[in-house]
Amino acid sequence: MADETLVIETGVHAPDSSVIWLHGLGADGHDFEPIIPELRLDPGLNIRFVFPHAPMMPVTINQGFVMRAWYDIRAADIGAETDEKGIRASAELVDDMIEAEMAAGIAPERIVLAGFSQGGAVALQAGLRFKKRLAGIIGLSTYLPLDDTLESEKSDVNADIPILLAHGSADPVVPVELAYRSLKKLEQEGYEVDWHEYKGMQHSVSEQEIFHIAEWIERVLI
Repeated sequence: MADETLVIETGVHAPDSSVIWLHGLGADGHDFEPIIPELRLDPGLNIRFVFPHAPMMPVTINQGFVMRAWYDIRAADIGAETDEKGIRASAELVDDMIEAEMAAGIAPERIVLAGFSQGGAVALQAGLRFKKRLAGIIGLSTYLPLDDTLESEKSDVNADIPILLAHGSADPVVPVELAYRSLKKLEQEGYEVDWHEYKGMQHSVSEQEIFHIAEWIERVLI
């Protein structure tokens, strides 16, 4: 199981929806904590934001240095030499997080999976295969992992799940060309993707992107 998890609740009533948000390589659950007030969400939304901390593990691309990671990165080409075992293990952790939210009274169709970089890859891996209907998936500066298995493994109940993908055109970590290939694969599999590209942005999140994220969350949860 992932290490301790940061939980922040918004709204004035008990949460009736959840956003499980996975950070990127080397960060932790606090990384996106400051984004909540920046979203300026409708005050009528009562959301439980769940920011898990990835496990500590050695990462090959960083000379085996132990850091928080959802899976190993083995080459500078982030789409190559995929750590399938690690991706699937982290997707199982996300499945457990979803089940925990459901056990706390949140309906699965009120749960959003979100993630940045490799956190986004795990969110896509888990959400597209989850066997109960979810509210949607947000992938920021990320890509679709294990895309060759999606056709056989995808969940029928999430065949039309809302997906938001946002990417910087100058991203040096996850090249936008890899995101293009992921977008094309998702569309080939019948998914409708809300795609946003930000000219000149690198591996980060912009003010305009935060506006698009908020707009999308309100659309799927209100």
